[in-house]
Amino acid sequence: MMTEESGKPKFELPLVQLLPNLMTVAAICAGLTAIRFGMQENFELAVQLILAAIVLDGLDGRVARIMNSASDLGAELDSLADFLNFGVAPVFLLYIWALQDMRSAGWISVLVFAVCCVLRLARFNVGNKSEEDEADPRFFTGVPAPAGALLVLLPMVFSFAWFEVPQLNGGLVCLHIVLVGLLMISRIPTWSFKSVSVYRDNVKFLLVGFAFGVAAMMTYLWATLVVLDVAYLVSIIWSWRTAKTSLNKDN
Repeated sequence: MMTEESGKPKFELPLVQLLPNLMTVAAICAGLTAIRFGMQENFELAVQLILAAIVLDGLDGRVARIMNSASDLGAELDSLADFLNFGVAPVFLLYIWALQDMRSAGWISVLVFAVCCVLRLARFNVGNKSEEDEADPRFFTGVPAPAGALLVLLPMVFSFAWFEVPQLNGGLVCLHIVLVGLLMISRIPTWSFKSVSVYRDNVKFLLVGFAFGVAAMMTYLWATLVVLDVAYLVSIIWSWRTAKTSLNKDN
C-alpha cells in the first residue's frame, strides 16, 4: 500500500520481511548480555549466549535469502553484529576470566584479536562485492569469525568440561588468542560447510549423526564443544592439504 504525505510515498512492509534483521538484533543483544554476565563472572551463561549468537548468525542470512528480503541494511547490520559477537565479546570474557593479573599483555592480545576479526570481516565483505576473494566455493580464506570465536574460547570451555584441570597460564592464553586472530586473517583455506553435499543414500546416516550431536550438546555441552574445536583444527589442516593438491593439479 502506498500513501502520500508531504509529497513522499510510503510503503507498507510486512513484518515478516523484517525477521532476518530482528534475528540479527537478537544476536547483538545476546553478545552484549554475554559481556554483562562475564563482568558478573557468570562465564558459563556468557559463553552460552555467544553460542546463541552464533546460531542466530548462521540463520539470519539464510532466512533472508529464503524470504527474498536481503538488503544492504541487513548486510551492514550483520557485519556489525559479527564484530561485536565474535571479535569483542569472546576475548573480553577471556580477559576477565584469565588475564586481569597481566593487564598490559592481556589487553594487547585482546586488541590484536579484535583488529584481526574486523579485518577478516572487511576482507570477506569486499570479497563478496568484488567476487575476487573466496573464489573457490569449497573454501573460505582464513578462519571465519564465528569459528574464530569458538576456537578462541577453547581454554575456557576446556575448563568448564574438566574442572579438576588447573587454569592455563595467562601467557599461554594470550598466545592462544593471538594465534587464533592470525588464523582469521591468514590465507589458509578452510572448509565452507555451505558447499558440502551428501549422497542421497547417506542422508539417513547424516540425520542419525546430527541427532547424536544434538544429544551430546544437550547432555555434555562443554566436552562436545572441545571435541568440535579440535575437529575443526584438524579440518583446517585437511582443507589446506586438499586445496594445495587441487592447485597443483590445476597447474
